[in-house]
Amino acid sequence: MTITNQTSLRANKPRGLHPRWRGLRMLAAVALVGAALAGCTGEQFQKGYILPPGALEQIPIGASQDQVLIVMGTPSTVATLDGEVFYYISQRSERMVAFMNQKVVDQRVIAVYFDKNRRVRRLANYGLQDGKIFDFISRTTATSGQEMNYLTPLFKLLSFN
Repeated sequence: MTITNQTSLRANKPRGLHPRWRGLRMLAAVALVGAALAGCTGEQFQKGYILPPGALEQIPIGASQDQVLIVMGTPSTVATLDGEVFYYISQRSERMVAFMNQKVVDQRVIAVYFDKNRRVRRLANYGLQDGKIFDFISRTTATSGQEMNYLTPLFKLLSFN
């Protein structure tokens, strides 16, 4: 009789981990998943010129070219068609997940136009809405008509039309 009592006591006893250890195990699993997902969070990328705060307000119309260089620094590129133009180019992009492609969020081209006396004639701040993002180097060439392979001229020679 004592053997059956011991067996029935074992049957009523819960199996597996103690409830406190189960909670710690669940907490560790949640922490591990959270740490793994934290490595996949988004990133932001800044390329090109970073405009100092209040820099454009320090350049009035009529300011000298040297004053622009002191306030803004060296331009990204310079054009010399009708007078001289300084271009300060920047782009900010982000990707939401580490393995995804980058998406352009903001694009700025600050143009400082000078007259013949090297004085500021006009300031322009072009953004993403002023231009269109496109690939300058496309690996495709548009063709007109049908594509020809190396057998087409042979078949044309053999045809009696």
